[in-house]
Amino acid sequence: MQVIETEIPAVRRVVPTRFGDARGWFCETYRADILARAGIADVFIQDNQSFSAPRGTVRGLHFQRPPMAQAKLVRVLAGAILDVAVDLRRASPSYGRHVAVRLDAQAGEQLYIPVGFGHGFCTLEPDTMVAYKVAGGVYSPEHDGGLLWNDPALGIAWPVSEAQAQLSAKDRIAPRLADLPPLF
Repeated sequence: MQVIETEIPAVRRVVPTRFGDARGWFCETYRADILARAGIADVFIQDNQSFSAPRGTVRGLHFQRPPMAQAKLVRVLAGAILDVAVDLRRASPSYGRHVAVRLDAQAGEQLYIPVGFGHGFCTLEPDTMVAYKVAGGVYSPEHDGGLLWNDPALGIAWPVSEAQAQLSAKDRIAPRLADLPPLF
């Protein structure tokens, strides 16, 4: 398993090693000791899974406010996504910047998103299933927050237009970055 920094060093790509033969392949998708050596020592307390039938489903950009803030380790079980993490840490030199990574079931790569980031994704294929481990706080509706997925200030190159995106009602009306109070 390799842990690789992205252009925002707090966000990491986690690349499991696959061992294959005529039957298929095997890999470890989570190893606390390897992640800890790479500086990821979160205690994961919840597993989440989502299924999106149509291509172009956008989920996010979501976060939870302290004290229930969450870190996530995201992977794709079927299909593919463009996974996005937006830095919402006001004191960070990368505040408002993002990391966007293609994750798919075929390669098995994962993305670690620490506390202080908004997270979302867009499905690149139909029938996409995403699983992620959560550290920090369990889901808390009182601490749930969002950021407008296509806020021009973020500069995210989404693979769908606003007209094509399949969104929840909540995600359609999330605030822009400029309208968020200090969160982290």
